[in-house]
Amino acid sequence: MTSRLDRIWQAMAARPLLASALLGAIAACGFPPLRLWPVGLAALALFIALLRQANCWKRATLMGWLFGLAHLTVANSWIATAFTYQAEMPQFLGWLAVPLLCLYLAVYPALAAFAANRLGRNAGTFTFAALFAATWIVAEWLRGWVFTGYPWPPLGLMLLGDFDSPGIALLLPWLGTYALSGLAILIAGGFAALVQQGRRVGQLVLALLVIGAMTFPFGSLTQAEGSIRYALVQPLIPQAEREDPGKFEDQFIRIAQLTMPGNDSERLVLWPEAAIPDYLENGYPQRYYSARTAGADPDFARKRIGVLIGQQSLLLTGLVHLDIGQLEGRTTAVSARNSVSAIDGRGEIVGDYAKAHLVPYGEYLPMREILEPIGLSRLVAGSIDYLPGPGPRTLDLRRFGRAGIQICYEIVFSGHVVDRANRPDYIFNPSNDGWFGSWGPPQHVAQARLRAIEEGLPVLRSTTTGISAVIDANGVVRQHVPTGVTGRLDGLIPPAKAPTLFARLGNWLPLGWALLILAASLVAMRRRRV
Repeated sequence: MTSRLDRIWQAMAARPLLASALLGAIAACGFPPLRLWPVGLAALALFIALLRQANCWKRATLMGWLFGLAHLTVANSWIATAFTYQAEMPQFLGWLAVPLLCLYLAVYPALAAFAANRLGRNAGTFTFAALFAATWIVAEWLRGWVFTGYPWPPLGLMLLGDFDSPGIALLLPWLGTYALSGLAILIAGGFAALVQQGRRVGQLVLALLVIGAMTFPFGSLTQAEGSIRYALVQPLIPQAEREDPGKFEDQFIRIAQLTMPGNDSERLVLWPEAAIPDYLENGYPQRYYSARTAGADPDFARKRIGVLIGQQSLLLTGLVHLDIGQLEGRTTAVSARNSVSAIDGRGEIVGDYAKAHLVPYGEYLPMREILEPIGLSRLVAGSIDYLPGPGPRTLDLRRFGRAGIQICYEIVFSGHVVDRANRPDYIFNPSNDGWFGSWGPPQHVAQARLRAIEEGLPVLRSTTTGISAVIDANGVVRQHVPTGVTGRLDGLIPPAKAPTLFARLGNWLPLGWALLILAASLVAMRRRRV
């Protein structure tokens, strides 16, 4: 067995560039839906050992870039599915778009590898891993905001346990997501160092600690309930029919049938992103109302929603608001806002939130004046761009508590999901995951769990096709509706925790960990030389 492992290592060491790409792809198997986190950590340990042997910064940078390219391409393969819903662009472009996007995203792992190589040329394996962890934290933080940011997925996601256990991600309140990624590298580096030193007892102890932390059924210890009753709906509206006007009425009937039972009681009703095909605001040109389910009357559309949910209830639902203006002498929609509105039992809109972190090429076309003339358009239906809202906002819903709203993939941006000056009681995350394929929804709900843990707030997800879920402040999934089925969840919203350390410091916390790890590593290197 040992000789076989030696031959595998020698083969990788002989072809470090190819091995880096292969290990990056394998490491992505540690993420949902596969959740092969032992495989992911093993691949990461091998890459750290391989990277440490790079004899120059150029080789190390290229190895980091190839690792990141393969790793992020596999993890983000679900993006290609979006092209199957865009009639104006061929589907095969989806399988080109993912690696093309990751050509850029891989720059950040490359920067981390470059910095680790420059700082840790003569470091031991674990010290080098610590340097790599520190540089990775900073690089992943940069990936989360440079050019609007795209942090999907963070490396630390592989340390999140099953639905009933937060796993090692339970440490998020004291680390933050980016530092959790650094911890994944430290764990992998620890294994690599112990293997190189032949310390089998140490390997066994570390393995048992990691397995125990990842599998401990924490959900059995967290059963506290709140006082706000909810009815959360997953109507199963496939992406292929979501924009079909001929099916708008059927979609509304479907969501109405799920919602009506219990409408004589007080409850918070939760519908997914873009759940309502009607335009509910007054003042649009008449043609915008005519093709909708409620005909030409937005007042009627709102009132029938009020009757549907019941007089004592309040609805939070995703919908689209239009911005009306003049274009070529015609009154028309010039932009839109992907929104959540709070609607009471009288059919009155009592609160609004507009999505702030929009999806490039999905909700708006960057550099439209350049890209549109050469045939490029948005990946989802629609010819006008969405405009962003002002950022995280808390809606005061009175007896239904304070709701923080994060629409769809806004929830993946660590440190940017809560109004810290007006902390909510829970986060509502409506989403349309119908164009996310089979890999996207499990990763999406997993990242919502990361936000719940690090902020100490429950997260309620209502999606069109799944996975809808109620997540408590420890990241434990209390209830869920799987992908591809119709369902409704009823219960009491889990209570929030007191503000966590991360909730107070935001991403200064993981950056502080990066600085501390870096300083400790440099001190260790200096003592080793002495």
